[in-house]
Amino acid sequence: MAIDPTKPVPPTYPRVAGRDNIPAHVPPELVRSAGIPFGPDFLRGPHAYLAGLHENFPPVYYDVSDFGNSWQLIKHEDALFMLRHPEIFSNEGATPFPRDPDDYYYFIPIEIDPPDHRKYRAILDPIFSPKGVLALEQKIRDLSNALIDEFIDEGGCEFTTAFGRPLPVSVFLDLMGLPQDKRDTFVSWAVQLLHSQDRESMAQAMDSISSYLKEVIAEKTAQPDDHVISRIVHAQFDDRPISPPEIFGFVIFLFIGGLDTVFATLNNIWLWLANNPERRREMIANPAAIDAQVEELLRVWSVTFSGRQVVKECEIRGVQLRPGDRVSALLPACNYDPEVFPEPTKVDFHRRRKPNLAFAGGPHSCMGAHLARLETKVALQEWLRRIPEFEVAPGAAIEYRPGAVIGPETLPLVW
Repeated sequence: MAIDPTKPVPPTYPRVAGRDNIPAHVPPELVRSAGIPFGPDFLRGPHAYLAGLHENFPPVYYDVSDFGNSWQLIKHEDALFMLRHPEIFSNEGATPFPRDPDDYYYFIPIEIDPPDHRKYRAILDPIFSPKGVLALEQKIRDLSNALIDEFIDEGGCEFTTAFGRPLPVSVFLDLMGLPQDKRDTFVSWAVQLLHSQDRESMAQAMDSISSYLKEVIAEKTAQPDDHVISRIVHAQFDDRPISPPEIFGFVIFLFIGGLDTVFATLNNIWLWLANNPERRREMIANPAAIDAQVEELLRVWSVTFSGRQVVKECEIRGVQLRPGDRVSALLPACNYDPEVFPEPTKVDFHRRRKPNLAFAGGPHSCMGAHLARLETKVALQEWLRRIPEFEVAPGAAIEYRPGAVIGPETLPLVW
């Protein structure tokens, strides 16, 4: 159903949660409680747990939790079907972040279905297109080396705070036109929002983010510049200026989406590099294969999920999904589908190229995918050139925090 982004209203369908709220059409034998992303089995090793779903769970199952019930897809083919058919699987209201119903807004462009979805993406295409992000390569390379300069002589670092987070977040803040000196504050808000198990805590984080961004939008309205937020504030399409609800929904979505995903991806990749010295040396010995290396590492260490709302009855593998149901593609699990990727958890740099779902797919594929690939590529090149030998600090415990983005909480490295 078409919505009006200039006059946003909360969705009317309920958010169901718990075993007392399982729809009658759900077969009892398909009901599970997988504990993703909060359960102890998942948190002991999220990627191994997600890979194991293919052996231990039905390909389509109905997950029940106190946070929310939904169908879960773990097959690559089924995820692509969901991602490529917005007429069946709508993004309206599919984002779980709490919002004030009296001051509601859509997350743009993620909650806007085609054809209007494309209009919003076009505003930022010059920045996030392959050509646009290539203009940032030297800046990313310079920043990578400046960060490494700060700790290379120390014989070790806490990777997450010394390199993994400051690299992509600093690039992102420059693009957005936001101050670097508030980086730690922004990150704390994102962590509270994305990794909380409590909707009240999430709401507090949303309030902090919202209040700040409203001030920024007012500043950019009065003093335009060439950064992302200002481009959104002063955008026009369909022969009209973009409206305030659209501006706010667009800016806050980008703010949330830009602070955690690449960071988590780098953490996962560097943990693998530290634990696999022979494979790391293989990469160093074959620098011309960097693009294939990046793509395979992004596949194996993907970090997010993709949810939708069913708006038209459909069938997947004999399972009936009905309007009002929620459905989520567990993208890391889908990237481990053994029917598509033989020996799926093995990092194979010679693997035949197939759709990588690390950045979802279809019309709602991640807007920042090209930038994320470039950041990962440059980070690998510069780190491995300067610190080719390293390992996890002896005795360090690798732990994962609950949340919608998967990555180790800390990663102490030594060399």
